[in-house]
This record gives sequence, C-alpha cells and structure tokens, in this order.
Amino acid sequence: MLDDQLVTAYLDRIGATRPGAPDLAGLRHLQERQVLSVPFENLDYHLGEEIFMDERVLDKIVRAHRGGGCFEVNPALAFLLRGLGYHVDILPGRVHRPDGLGPLQGHLALRVRADGEDWLVDTGFGRNSRFPLALASRDEHDDPHGRYRIADSDNGAIDLFYNGKPLYQVVPNPVEIADFAPTLWWYRTAPESSFLQALFCSIRTETGMVTLKGDLLSTVVDGVREQVRLADDEAVLQAYKEHFGFGLDKLPAEPEGGVTTGVRVE
Repeated sequence: MLDDQLVTAYLDRIGATRPGAPDLAGLRHLQERQVLSVPFENLDYHLGEEIFMDERVLDKIVRAHRGGGCFEVNPALAFLLRGLGYHVDILPGRVHRPDGLGPLQGHLALRVRADGEDWLVDTGFGRNSRFPLALASRDEHDDPHGRYRIADSDNGAIDLFYNGKPLYQVVPNPVEIADFAPTLWWYRTAPESSFLQALFCSIRTETGMVTLKGDLLSTVVDGVREQVRLADDEAVLQAYKEHFGFGLDKLPAEPEGGVTTGVRVE
C-alpha cells in the first residue's frame, strides 16, 4: 500500500486532484490524467534496463516522469487507486492479432469497483479509452479516443472492440501482478517480441497524439497528422524532453533492421 506522501507525489506527477472518495467521478479524473500525462513507451527494452511490475515501477513513473507498457503503467495506477481506497483487480488479457488471439497474460488490465459497478480501466495499450468502461454494459461507449464496445466471448472471456475492431480479451478471474513474470521475461528476451521489434514513445493530448519512433516525430491535432524527421541525436533527445517530459542520458538502440511499427499506438 502506498503511503500518503507517495500518493501525493503520484497525483502531482499526473496533475490530478485527490478524490474526496473512491467514486466514479474520481476514477474518471484519475484515468484521464494518467492517459494524458504518462507515455506509452518501450524505451527501456532498448536501453537494457530492467522492467519492474512491483512498487519499484513507481520510481520510473512518478520520480523519473517516464511511462511504460501495460505491465508497468497499469500496475502503477493500481497502486495509486488502492492507496486512495478503490478496490482493484488485475485481469489477464489476450490481444487480438492478425493471425488470431495472442497468449493469455499477453496484456494486463484493471477492474475497478466504483459507485457499485465494475469498470475496465486501461492506460497501457496505446488505443485504450480515456475514461473507464462499464464492464456490465454491452452498449457502445463514446469516448474522446473513439467508440468502444464490450461483448461476451464464447470462451467465457470479455472482448473489447474499438471502432468496430477487436482489440483484446480479458478474463474476468483476477490474478496477481507476479503471475505476469513469465510473459514479461518472454517480451524482454524473445526475438519475436513485438516490444523488441519496435521502438516507440507515444502520449495522448487533449486534441490528438504525439508519437516518437526513432527519429520520426508524428503529431495528430484534431485529426490532422504531421510528420517530421528529426535532424540528429540531440534533436531526438530534446523531443523526449519537450513532448514527453523526461530526459535521457543516451538514446535507445534501434531494433535490428531499423525502427518498425510492431506495436500499434494509434
């Protein structure tokens, strides 16, 4: 459980106001602030740094103003929510891929109880919603990031659709964060790992998105996309500071064969 000092530091990090109670209004505010403040990125996979899912991840998210993938940013948010009195379950997920469903525990999402209902909370998928999604509803959810719909799957899981296309399944039986350790090891070491084949850092904005892949900076503002190739390493390092709020001592190594788009962030 986070102590109150660390809770305050986390809230300051994401520019959030402490909720008066663990209710839906507070949950919506906290998820939005995390989505708009914490990048979806995999730089440490290419910097040779260790990836933590336990409370050590807070050093990266809160103190270093970094981001991460689902195995980092969603556990970090879970620690914050529990520190604020929310009931949070960790749910394992399977990502829909062109060749079918990926492995169980290939994604980590949160189920949060607020105002007597269960909500799907996810800030670590790249195309996740800005606000919590009601797990009991089978209606379409209009969100600033698109249209989302939850549906029951034949295998007892729950499918999430984004603009009519399947994103991933979650299994409603909760697990522990530590249960994802084998999957994280695979993502960190397997040549087939999408996180090793791609290099990216992306963050949502009020009006769109900013993404940096290697030296290619892409911005989307009100649906209008612009791309620019940065001139040199110094310009790339400056872009991390300007657009994502953190500095790096060195640039991450590009994947073999150059930067790819193995993980979609849009």
